[in-house]
Amino acid sequence: MGGKDEFYNRAKQQGYRSRASYKLQQIDEAEELFERGDTVVDLGAAPGGWLQVAAEEVGEQGTVIGVDLQRIDDLDDHDVETLRGDMTDERTQHYLGKAMGDEKADVVVSDMAPNMTGEYSLDHARSVHLARQAFEVAEEFLAPGGHFVVKVFQGEDLHDFREEVSEHFEYVRAMSPEASRDASSEVFLVGKGRITAPVEEGDRLTVEIEHEGDEGDGIAYLEGYSLFVPGAEAGDTVEVVVDDLKPKFGFAELVDDEDENDGERGGDSDDG
Repeated sequence: MGGKDEFYNRAKQQGYRSRASYKLQQIDEAEELFERGDTVVDLGAAPGGWLQVAAEEVGEQGTVIGVDLQRIDDLDDHDVETLRGDMTDERTQHYLGKAMGDEKADVVVSDMAPNMTGEYSLDHARSVHLARQAFEVAEEFLAPGGHFVVKVFQGEDLHDFREEVSEHFEYVRAMSPEASRDASSEVFLVGKGRITAPVEEGDRLTVEIEHEGDEGDGIAYLEGYSLFVPGAEAGDTVEVVVDDLKPKFGFAELVDDEDENDGERGGDSDDG
């Protein structure tokens, strides 16, 4: 095909601005990123292939905003807002926040890649740096329960970055879409269900039970985050251990004073 692969030719035929459009389509098919009416922020959006896919998926009632240092030509078939600037600059972040109004993003995606040097370790390190910048933007603008997609090159720092992202989502998956070139070292980390809890699993704390849920569990509120406590009733003040966190709510177990006291008594026994 004269150096032009299947997805390049398909993009030309179907009116997509780049072969990368199919990467996002394939990620969406596997992970169900988008819903009608979603707000999507696309970082490193030029030339606009991912913007086209996002706009198709969220529909006319959705909002799609693209940011890139390069100019992005208007999309004829979609109403998409574009910003020209560096997302690490406060000025660009200010204008992104202004474009979003009071809304938070349901999905933040990034296909950013560094200028290639041909030195594998350097290109990898630069890609991780860009991915971290995209993650910082997601932390600022992504709603609880929202999804995050970011491109990064494989290498020694990928594991640590993935672990860092995993702390903030229900789960993180690494994907290599079929539309990626065979020789490419790129992978896409997909974070589903952003967790914004003010606590971590294993935390022990005292909470006041303010309401009861439909299943009879007590509910405590921590900075607007709901924590369900089986066995507790409204009006109780209880000590709990956090054992499971979801994007918008979590679960905690009551601390059993008898077990705790037994443990303390057991620790006082004499040797021999």
